Amino acid sequence: MEKLLFIYNPHAGRGQVRGKLAGVLNAFTRAGCLCTAYPTQGPGDAARCAREWAPGFDRIACCGGDGTLHEVVAGLMELPEGSRPPIGYLPAGTTNDYARNLKLPRGMEEMAALAASGEPRPVDIGRLGENWFIYVAAFGLFTDVAYNTPQQFKNTFGHLAYVLKGVSELGSLKSYSLKVEHDEGTLEGEYLYGMVSNTISVGGILGLPSDEVVLDDGLLELVLVEKPRTVAQLNAVVMALARQEYTAESGVVGLHSSRFHITCTEPIPFTLDGEFGGEHTETEIATVNTPIRIVYGK
Repeated sequence: MEKLLFIYNPHAGRGQVRGKLAGVLNAFTRAGCLCTAYPTQGPGDAARCAREWAPGFDRIACCGGDGTLHEVVAGLMELPEGSRPPIGYLPAGTTNDYARNLKLPRGMEEMAALAASGEPRPVDIGRLGENWFIYVAAFGLFTDVAYNTPQQFKNTFGHLAYVLKGVSELGSLKSYSLKVEHDEGTLEGEYLYGMVSNTISVGGILGLPSDEVVLDDGLLELVLVEKPRTVAQLNAVVMALARQEYTAESGVVGLHSSRFHITCTEPIPFTLDGEFGGEHTETEIATVNTPIRIVYGK
């Protein structure tokens, strides 16, 4: 039997996994796994658990929001390449952005069966300075919402938590003067928001066309939102984001690159997979050629 380590956040997504734990464990057993289950005890615990225990297991399954997956990946990245087991993901958070890439089944027990027996595939991991991220490094408007919004508020309002919390902050549109160097050249301007991602969905609000995102192509996707100067420019930005049509004329820039060197005249607070990622005036964001493997659906 394969040895499977199940790391789960008992509080994610209104605590839904607690009522389904027996069924999940039974699905692991039916798939031929001998399971060790560990409920995380607080922030950083999933990373510690993955880092310390993963080498003794054939596979990891993690359940929670994207933050739990982020921690598990970060913990594994501290291990030698040969000590990193593949990951199965059971999304149970508020937005579950990364899960939208994986075409997972709907039911918790069905996801558990896939996590235990599905075929893992390699995925690109991003790095900002000394920190890892699996699906997004972002800055600017609304990016502090995910890590500043209380868990109870997220559990009550779901996806609307991000929107409702953000609306109260629209009074002052903070922008950053940036220079962004990438594989094909350089961009400079005043930007309200920027994200370097490897996902088709961010925050349950922003997105990228699915045919433009490949999780293992060695490239990350950049979206930059210019600061609008007129109401007409603001409307153009809103329409571009809604339609996922990113052109210089719309005030929203989109491109692909393996690396981005970002320089700003003041410190920029970043969020990595929804968690605070520090403040930087100059930073390098790049893909990492790594054997991290995650189980996909169909």
